[in-house]
Amino acid sequence: MALPDMKRLRRLGVLVPVFSLRRDDDLGIGDTRALREMVDWASQHRVGFLQLLPINETGVDNSPYNAISSVALDPVLLNMEELPGMTKRQIRAAEKKHQTKSDELVDYDSSNAAKWDVLEQGFRHFLLHGNGRDALELFQRDEKDWLLPYCKFRYLMELAGTERWNEWPENYNTAEKAEVYLASVDQDELEERLEFYAWVQWHAFNQWRELRAYAESQDVKLMGDIPIGVSYASADVFFEPQWFDLSLSGGSPPETVFKDDAFACQWGQNWGIPLYDWERLAQDDYRWWRRRIEKLTDVFHIFRIDHILGFYRIYSFPWRPDDNATYLGLSEEEAKALTGGSLPGFSPRPDDTQKNRDANLSDGDRYLKMVLDAAGDGEVVGEDLGCVPDYVRPHLERLGIAGFKVCHWESMGDGRAVKGSDYPQCSFATYATHDHDPIPALWNTLVGMLGGLEHEGAMRGLALLSDFAGLPKGKTMHDYARYGSVVKWSLLGSLLKSNADYAAVMITDVIDSEKRINIPGTVGGENWRYRLPWKLEEMPGPIQSECQRLTELIHIAGRG
Repeated sequence: MALPDMKRLRRLGVLVPVFSLRRDDDLGIGDTRALREMVDWASQHRVGFLQLLPINETGVDNSPYNAISSVALDPVLLNMEELPGMTKRQIRAAEKKHQTKSDELVDYDSSNAAKWDVLEQGFRHFLLHGNGRDALELFQRDEKDWLLPYCKFRYLMELAGTERWNEWPENYNTAEKAEVYLASVDQDELEERLEFYAWVQWHAFNQWRELRAYAESQDVKLMGDIPIGVSYASADVFFEPQWFDLSLSGGSPPETVFKDDAFACQWGQNWGIPLYDWERLAQDDYRWWRRRIEKLTDVFHIFRIDHILGFYRIYSFPWRPDDNATYLGLSEEEAKALTGGSLPGFSPRPDDTQKNRDANLSDGDRYLKMVLDAAGDGEVVGEDLGCVPDYVRPHLERLGIAGFKVCHWESMGDGRAVKGSDYPQCSFATYATHDHDPIPALWNTLVGMLGGLEHEGAMRGLALLSDFAGLPKGKTMHDYARYGSVVKWSLLGSLLKSNADYAAVMITDVIDSEKRINIPGTVGGENWRYRLPWKLEEMPGPIQSECQRLTELIHIAGRG
């Protein structure tokens, strides 16, 4: 049973993507069984929560932040051995057939092919033996609101070979035409394929709900992640377009930090997510959003809202990302000539006047209170990084939503870091998100920049990290050495001892890896493909010692 004070404990969390975990017969990618083993590791080491990336089914780019459904869970993360009728022999046959690898990186093409192969075999077994048919039919009835549109979308994807519905054949590239088309195909075949995709989701929700209950029994919380937007190429946008403003694409303002991305430096990041028609949503009591949140809390105790700033206002583009190249290098006047007078900017309004600021705050207050109501007992964390209006963080704290404190970004303005003891209790302290370097790479990158063109910035960064960690601040570049044990445990110790209810490190911080999970502004490559170098039970002795030291530090810091 869960501890009665489970919610009130100060906890340390470890961020680890499910796909990064390893175990035998995993078909080249982490799954719910591997995560169960990670829960055991967390319980053993007094780690209070495991922070995951979004687990909704992804599109062709495999980005967890570009899902084809706001609710449907990703089948590639399922434990195939739990499917009725599936044997290790069948799973290993699929592994051999599709040449799934356990290399340094996830190979999504081979892992997806192998897992869908096994899922098809499992469904054939279901059709022959009917394992749990009554339970499946109950699931289909209970979840019909989102499940049936998703299954139809998935079937049409199967026919077209892509989730990009704007590239589908003319006879089913809108919801209206798709319904007519679906009525014209072989109905027995259609019913079977729709049932297949429903059957997959039934198993997905069963596995994740069971995993949530197991984690709770071990006094470990699962922390999910919900992006502010949904993919343009999603079942939601295709079958429920009334909730979206498809004339605008959400993103973020220009940032010079992306110095190798000329478009981001000039115009910002165009994520391509459609904006919401909040007026239409309000008329329906935000039913779409409530459904999204309620399904999330089915499987998670805590969830992070990615880019929570979008509830107040969001930077938007009057063109789709596919057209970014057209606008690169154009002047504002040249861009206006192509868009009919519109330019990228904040929607529904900028923060340029007090009246607009008050209106944006009022919007955020209304929408986030709806999210909290839908979340029930679920704990909500807000990723409030980037171009943050000064009214946002006080508002989040009033609502009881923990905002982020990236320790070396919290500066007094005079070269000193804000002390962890001064953090609000309602906050989430960390050194990085999945979009940043882990601590070893952060430190070593700054040391490597000393003496170069970015020397002064590197000295400032190292001084802030040192000040926060209680390390001596160097006066010259020669005072800073490469990352090592003293630096690591000073940084982790100060993080854990901070006043923030939530403190988190990435798994790469724990095992001293410099590998990245994602590099913003880039697509493909090694993004979203990082894997642990070994299975948990094969963790090398020196790393086990580091984990034990972390356990002792958690105890000293009073976290859990």
